[in-house]
Amino acid sequence: MERNHMKLEFLSKSKNESFSRIVVAAFAAQLDPTIEELSDIKTAISEAVTNAIIHGYEYGDGIIRIEATIEGNVIEIIVEDFGKGILNLEKAMEPFYTSKPDLERSGMGFTVMETFMDDLKVETNESHGTRIIMTKRIENLPNKER
Repeated sequence: MERNHMKLEFLSKSKNESFSRIVVAAFAAQLDPTIEELSDIKTAISEAVTNAIIHGYEYGDGIIRIEATIEGNVIEIIVEDFGKGILNLEKAMEPFYTSKPDLERSGMGFTVMETFMDDLKVETNESHGTRIIMTKRIENLPNKER
């Protein structure tokens, strides 16, 4: 079972969200995912990075770290910030809950990540940031549609 790993760090600027999504998608491409599988991964990355930018570093720029590991046909992606953690994780995981209603946020970030990935874990510390761990199994079927 071949293993591969990547790490990316960037400033928590909104313009870097699309950059991070493209980098992870390019890394995941070695698994030969369907367009739908790749889209799921990109969407989940966008949500995780956007959460880190808006909630983790609401008062200035900080570092966001993404690590991705491929083992067999599974990709594990970790998105981590070192800013303000989530005060009430259970509440934050509820659909439509947002701590920033003034920014017109839908409160669906974690729900979207859970929907598009096979597994989602969130670790948070109020003063040390948040770590989101997502996994996706790529179904390597010989005749899958592209």
